[in-house]
Amino acid sequence: MPKIGVPYRKEILDFSLLFGREAKRILEIGCGMGETTARIARENPDKDYLGVEVHTPGIGSLCKLVAEEGLANVRIAGHDAVEVARDMIPENSLSGIHIFFPDPWQKKRHHKRRLIQPQFVALLASRLVAGGYLHAATDWEEYALHMLATLSAEPLLINSAEGFAPRPSSRPQTKFENRGVRLGHGVWDIFFIRKK
Repeated sequence: MPKIGVPYRKEILDFSLLFGREAKRILEIGCGMGETTARIARENPDKDYLGVEVHTPGIGSLCKLVAEEGLANVRIAGHDAVEVARDMIPENSLSGIHIFFPDPWQKKRHHKRRLIQPQFVALLASRLVAGGYLHAATDWEEYALHMLATLSAEPLLINSAEGFAPRPSSRPQTKFENRGVRLGHGVWDIFFIRKK
């Protein structure tokens, strides 16, 4: 099995070299403990997944799952997602981006720390191929509204739904989602497409 770790460097990745083949590439931002990323990769062996996570135990857990399941279509970058997207991902190279249950930074004074901000959304949109998608989900309603407004304001993206999207069957329920449901939270999926 090839090495699964991708060290951060200020140089553009060669996905064909990284994965040893040509395939659709999906960026998984915030893999958590890796269960969802591993499951999606297992169910879609024809696609390649680059998981980005900063939480060391999560990286270790995903590495373990990848090794145990022999997932040849997963690579992991243990670094800040903004820097990886800016410095390592080529423009017009991703077929999809997943951002499932990012930290909502609930306190108003911490909203500036939220991952979904106009500048980052513009960067992500530039990394998608025409027709590629950005799929986000959260169990915090206020953050869901913020994400919907921020993505709607990006000129390269178009909403695939009237407002929030129904949860696609391709997105497994995550640990964070299950916790939120137990606490009585709703769950909101947002699915945007890069304009052609």
